[in-house]
Amino acid sequence: MGDFMSEDRMRAVTEAAADIAGALPGFKPRALVVLGSGLGAVVDALDRRAEVPFADVRGMAASAVAGHSGRFVMAYAGDVPVLVSVGRLHLYEGHPSDTVVLPLRAARAMGASVLVATNAAGGVSDRVRPGDLVMLSDHLNLTGSSPLLGPNLESLGERFPGMADAYSARLRTLASERASELGLELVEGVYAGVLGPQYETPAEVRALVAAGADVVGMSTVHEVIAAVHAGMECLAFSAVTNMAGTAGGHEEVLETGARTAERLGVLLTDILARL
Repeated sequence: MGDFMSEDRMRAVTEAAADIAGALPGFKPRALVVLGSGLGAVVDALDRRAEVPFADVRGMAASAVAGHSGRFVMAYAGDVPVLVSVGRLHLYEGHPSDTVVLPLRAARAMGASVLVATNAAGGVSDRVRPGDLVMLSDHLNLTGSSPLLGPNLESLGERFPGMADAYSARLRTLASERASELGLELVEGVYAGVLGPQYETPAEVRALVAAGADVVGMSTVHEVIAAVHAGMECLAFSAVTNMAGTAGGHEEVLETGARTAERLGVLLTDILARL
């Protein structure tokens, strides 16, 4: 049974990769960039060549979350080819983890060796404020699940991947250097990934601070786990859109994310062109 399940899961990856690649034959991305809530404008800083909606890719579904347009864009940052996921699917929408990380695995099958993930996040520690860009150095997976559940996909990676260096020291150094050169302030911090979709209570925020988190959100950790399993380097950024545990809603997240997207786009385009 395990072998059959593994074959079905890998077939889904192969089919998704073929559907995405069909939009621009011969395109081999060096990196996958995942854009979070309100951050879709980042793709405007890239040289776009082709795109395909999530719903046209086998195994995917249209995004049902405001701020996530739900499409793949094949683009270039300088001479570097990148596949951009404008929006993502979430566990809280009812999707299984295999579907949530399917873009990552499809990009890997297309040749990508780097994941650059972004998200809109709530600040929990006193080190961050709304409008800050936070480069992730570590995470807490508090979703209660993992994309590695079930039979291992041997063709992607080993059964028990180490997560001690999930966020590439090489890429974090590059990002810090480029941010400094561009005059952009960059905070380094720990991301707590939770299931959602409800926002956090004040008591939950206090618990997250005690656990060592700086920001909290409802994505990214599964993508990073799947990327590490597949042997990819990871770099991730949170745009702090609000302080968690306070009044406010998704509209505030989208509005602040949109204001942060321009700075993030400048930084990501510079980094991607140097991969």
